[in-house]
Amino acid sequence: MSQSTTATTVEFQVAEETAPAAATGGEAAGGEAHGTTEGTEAHGGGHQAVFPPLDTKTYPSQLFWLLIFFAALYVLMSKVVLPRISAILAKRKATIDSDLARAQALKDETEAAVKAYEKALADARANATEIARTTREAVTRDVDAESHKLDEALAQKVTAAEAKIAASKAKALDAVEDIAADSAVEIVAALGGGKVTKAAVAKAIKG
Repeated sequence: MSQSTTATTVEFQVAEETAPAAATGGEAAGGEAHGTTEGTEAHGGGHQAVFPPLDTKTYPSQLFWLLIFFAALYVLMSKVVLPRISAILAKRKATIDSDLARAQALKDETEAAVKAYEKALADARANATEIARTTREAVTRDVDAESHKLDEALAQKVTAAEAKIAASKAKALDAVEDIAADSAVEIVAALGGGKVTKAAVAKAIKG
């Protein structure tokens, strides 16, 4: 009983002696740590902060996110943007090709219409020339026929006139002969040449 009490008393005294020493050591350690922190703060305050993108410590993370960004951008462009652009360009090309084809078709139709018009005009001119030639030939034939008829009629009239003139001339000559014979009979009778017959005078005139 007395031994245990003595041991407990000794342990308590040792604990009391150890506690102030530990407290003193903690204060010293705390003071040293505090001094170190203050020294570090003072040392850090003497240097300027580095711009994060230019800090070499952030290069790996920057490269990593740069690769991620470009990979995402590539996927977006190749899967979404470029197909849409290709579809728009293809649609625009198809529209342009369709418009060009329609314009070419209209051009061909116009050229065909112009050629048809020129052919129709040439045919009309040829027909007009043929009609004019046919009409001219018909008119010429009619004129020739009428001229021939007129020539025949004039020839008949001239022949009839000449016949009438010849008859009138013969009649006039007969009358002249009769007048000459009568005159000669009268002249001979007046001159006292005797009696001469009209038939003898006429025979003498004719002879």
